[in-house]
Amino acid sequence: MTLPRYLAALAATFALALPVTGSAAGPELRIPDFSHLSSKARDSVDITLDGFLLRIAQKFAAADSGDSEELAILRDIKSVRVRNFEFESVDAYSKEDVDAVRKQLAGPGWSPLAQVHRRESQQHVDVFLNMSGDKILGLAVIASEPRSFTIVNVVGNIDVDKLAKIEGEFGIPRVTTEDTQEQ
Repeated sequence: MTLPRYLAALAATFALALPVTGSAAGPELRIPDFSHLSSKARDSVDITLDGFLLRIAQKFAAADSGDSEELAILRDIKSVRVRNFEFESVDAYSKEDVDAVRKQLAGPGWSPLAQVHRRESQQHVDVFLNMSGDKILGLAVIASEPRSFTIVNVVGNIDVDKLAKIEGEFGIPRVTTEDTQEQ
């Protein structure tokens, strides 16, 4: 995917680091299976971790790092879903398919965290949180460009304070600097 590395890293962080490492109004997005794109794609990723599989991933993470406070965020995650497709040619996928998922983020409960749209390169990245009061119930990342797209949906109670404590762990990049920690 030719999206800037920090955008791809953001999607990968939430897709892979959190586990192990519905309705439009709720935190679970209705993501099509996109099976019709598998044969067209140069590369594709389809990850769904929930229920039993997510509990197994959490146990492996606990075994690797001990049962620490940092793992508490993992216990509160209910599901992680990732869909990523990369294509050889432009317009190999329908932008309407991706936009149908993106439109769900306009529903109640969803709040934008970051939106980056570059007209010239046709790159679009949306990061949204699903909130209930001051609780984060879900996260969605949708990144698209002419030859690829990625959709990430994390559902569960995401505690920002706990998330900050595990930055630099489980493959999650360190975002805060010494200057921001002192404030």
